[in-house]
Amino acid sequence: MSWAGRVLAALIANILGLLAAAYVVTGFTITGDAVTYLKIGLILTALNFVLKPILKLILTPVIILTLGLGLIVVNAFVLYVLDILSTDLTIQGTVPLVYAAVLVGVINFIVHVVTKVRT
Repeated sequence: MSWAGRVLAALIANILGLLAAAYVVTGFTITGDAVTYLKIGLILTALNFVLKPILKLILTPVIILTLGLGLIVVNAFVLYVLDILSTDLTIQGTVPLVYAAVLVGVINFIVHVVTKVRT
């Protein structure tokens, strides 16, 4: 898959993850319309391509010791930064943050696996 296709798949996965988190997780709210979801999805995609690899590198020992559960901390921190950067996103507490991080991470993983299989 080309780089542009990979970015587009990541953007779609992030928007779907944000939609699911806003619908399922109490305390995770996004105010706005489809353009707002697109804007927040673009910011999350950029954070995933820039910040997430750095955090994974720094937290590699924690990720290994927890058998991969440390990735929830990485995803939660990325969502926390997204909450700081976006005025349209509100995360009310640690529990909604962790639930949303797990949900967005699972949806990203599923989309990643599906796009790898199709290519």
